[in-house]
Amino acid sequence: MPNIRVRKETGLLYFDFQYLKVRCREQSLLEDSKPNRKKMQKVLDEILGKIKSHTFSYRDYFPSSKQLLAIELLENGSPPEPMPVGIDPYFKTQPAPISALPAQVQANGPLFSDFANQWYSEMEVGWKRSHRTTTRGVLDSSLIPQFGPRPVNEIKKGDILAFRSSLAKLPGIKNKESLSASRINHIMTPLRMILTEAADRYEFAPAFINIKPLRVGKTDVQPFTIQEVQDILRTVRADFRNYYIVRFFTGTRTGEIDGLKWQYVDFERRTISIKETIVNDYEETPKTGESERDIQMSQMVFDALLAQHKVTGQGVYVFATSAGTPISHRNISKRVWYPLLRLLGLKKRVPYQTRHTYATLMLASGEAPEWIARQMGHTTTEMLFRVYSRFIPNLTRQDGSAFERLMAAQMQDQPHPIINPDVVNEVSNHSGINPNSIGVNRLPKTQSRATKEIEQATQLPEPQPINQPKLPLSAPVNLPNQPPKTRLNPSTDAALIANPWLEIAKHSGLSMPPKADPTLPSDHPAGDLL
Repeated sequence: MPNIRVRKETGLLYFDFQYLKVRCREQSLLEDSKPNRKKMQKVLDEILGKIKSHTFSYRDYFPSSKQLLAIELLENGSPPEPMPVGIDPYFKTQPAPISALPAQVQANGPLFSDFANQWYSEMEVGWKRSHRTTTRGVLDSSLIPQFGPRPVNEIKKGDILAFRSSLAKLPGIKNKESLSASRINHIMTPLRMILTEAADRYEFAPAFINIKPLRVGKTDVQPFTIQEVQDILRTVRADFRNYYIVRFFTGTRTGEIDGLKWQYVDFERRTISIKETIVNDYEETPKTGESERDIQMSQMVFDALLAQHKVTGQGVYVFATSAGTPISHRNISKRVWYPLLRLLGLKKRVPYQTRHTYATLMLASGEAPEWIARQMGHTTTEMLFRVYSRFIPNLTRQDGSAFERLMAAQMQDQPHPIINPDVVNEVSNHSGINPNSIGVNRLPKTQSRATKEIEQATQLPEPQPINQPKLPLSAPVNLPNQPPKTRLNPSTDAALIANPWLEIAKHSGLSMPPKADPTLPSDHPAGDLL
């Protein structure tokens, strides 16, 4: 994009334009001022007009340029003419930036500093002011000092990894030992874009290949409990109570609530439209396309905004200073928010935690995740479950209760075996089984129909011993006219389930359960009886 720029090292203006697909930057002797910019802009407009009409001659304007030879080769392929003696007093020439030469003329490729500035000038038109400021700061403070004098095609993967490693050793903000992974990734992103674009334009192998971003930990979410929210709203200064009610119960970002205008508050529809935001004291569009949304007012928010309208309703902004300008969140945090947390004995947290609090309270109350995502300006519900769902158990205290209710409803009609505790104790004395491990006295309160029938079944008389010749131990015991281990009828089955000793007695010849004997016979090891 043609422009008049200033070189920071000298404070002098220079031309920056493109001719024959070559970026041309020619230095002047003029200092940066409005009259000098106007004078140079007039010359630049003349140059652009001649380029458009195909009558421009590079020699006529920049006869002493170091890149004149390359430009004239591109213009007509003829050898250069002798240099004229006279030079325009307003301009001087200097060695042309390497990036201004075409790839077929300059073997080394463009310098990183030159191409980075060119890339920035081409991309900034599509960026917000805040992003332009951030990216320009990364270029000037980190990337250009590191890679500026090197040709872009000589920067290799090892250089990039070494640079990233050096960033990890720099001290971070707020007394942190090193830069965070998120901050390092933000510095590396413009570097990746610049080197990828340079490789595409100048046709060399890109160096930024298979270099993944550093892993960033989960978002530091520290929401307030509903009791803490109530304490804050009861204690906060009266002139800021409406402000924090809206923050806590709409989930708006700091810039969104600070830049909220009355024209976007609809009391009839009970909605707040997020159309603008305040970033670094400038009005901007919302963060993303999804951030431009309508938020439904709860009754508490509706009442708070009605009360606020009596105070600032004649102005532009909902929450404004006495002069009618937007409030400064830094000033409010320093004078109101952090002193309030100290007064209440709460952990120090940034005001943005009000947005996290809104999300957790909405999820805990059972609101549909899709609706919550739309209210907060999220594209999908993925972020809700990834960031906030881990806080829901601490708010509901009902983890797994839905499953418990389902199983209780489905299992209450299933039959359960009825076990006599006395019998189980008797068995345990001979088998070594702990009666507490087999569910004694742990049956559901509600018994099924089948279970009640078993309980009410007629008790059969205990079987009497049958007089018959003793057989060897190895011979099977067969009752007359009855196969072994054959039950008589369903009633007998019910009785056997109700009293397991009947099953034992039928096959062993015992007429009643044995008495408890703390000393086990040596010829009857534990477990033989069962």
